[in-house]
Amino acid sequence: MILTALPGAPHLGYCTNIHAGESWPEVHEVVRTMVSAVKARVSPDAPFGVGLRLSARAALALEAPGELARFRETLHERGLYVFTINGFPYGDFHGTRVKESVYRPDWTEPMRVEYTLRLARILAALLPDSVRTGSVSTVPLGFRAAGVAGVRAAAMADALRRVATELAALTHATGKRVVLALEPEPACALETTVDAVRFFEDELFARAAQSEAAVRAHVGVCLDACHAAVELEEPKEAVARLEGAGIAIAKIQLTNAIEARGSEARAKLARFAEDTYLHQCVVRHGDGSVTRYLDLEEALGHDFGEDAVLRTHFHVPIFLERLGELHGTQGFLRELLALVRARALTEHLEVETYTWDVLPAEHRQPSVVDDIARELAWVREVLA
Repeated sequence: MILTALPGAPHLGYCTNIHAGESWPEVHEVVRTMVSAVKARVSPDAPFGVGLRLSARAALALEAPGELARFRETLHERGLYVFTINGFPYGDFHGTRVKESVYRPDWTEPMRVEYTLRLARILAALLPDSVRTGSVSTVPLGFRAAGVAGVRAAAMADALRRVATELAALTHATGKRVVLALEPEPACALETTVDAVRFFEDELFARAAQSEAAVRAHVGVCLDACHAAVELEEPKEAVARLEGAGIAIAKIQLTNAIEARGSEARAKLARFAEDTYLHQCVVRHGDGSVTRYLDLEEALGHDFGEDAVLRTHFHVPIFLERLGELHGTQGFLRELLALVRARALTEHLEVETYTWDVLPAEHRQPSVVDDIARELAWVREVLA
């Protein structure tokens, strides 16, 4: 498949974790139907990039004899290509309580290594001839409550170095470079780009020894705009911090968080407190101090005063600057996309509003295809 993107332009797609589907037949059907419908809206005459999400059991099933070849044929017939895989959620991600279980297995557990390497092999086999580099995003080491100091940090770094070595061998065998992208997220071992730089410098790079070249070439960061905005980071500073440390930005996830200002606006947040996903909160008070809460329901039990600003990890449509009385963090995303437009920060851009099913009805269309197409059109307009 020959891609029509201009040289140096990033691949743009959306992540299929937006759609329910844990088994391989379900995921395959999502690609045949939903993803194809989105392509027809936004890229009818040109190849369309897919951010594929595979659970552990779907990935294992895809390795069955003939399945990968059949899937490649599906992609070819529909003018689709896979350039990135979301390897963050290992198990069920829709229709059940996910919350903190999404971070298991973490990077101390062999299952995480095995799952990640399986995804990398699948991606290397799916990348078109004209695309040399793919990315696999993953958990930011683990959940914060599990800790990341001492022995655990060393074990996680060892596991990542093993994966990097295997990815280097995969490149040698296939000519395809797969980059593993740790995705900082609130309430995790790596919450911010500051945390990421500290871990890379103190653990991953410092003890790389013979695997240093493989680590630097095959392990980087997935910069999620919602997560970084919730953590009160600034786009230019976050990017400069990663680049200054020599950490690759393997993927940018184009996402939008909720921001509430004042007590009346915060009262509107109650509709977003739901039982499926974890909605971590960061509150910046009028005096500049910061308070963190593990979930939105916990944060709503406190009165912060009229001068406080609360941001919560709830992915909302990226084309929305406001949600009624609530704000979005679209401004952060616009600044980040301006940096992408100005220079090549990354090859991979992925829209990831996975919360359509739990979003209040007034903030979404009856058809998720319409909403996803509108998000991708918004990105293209901003990048233009």
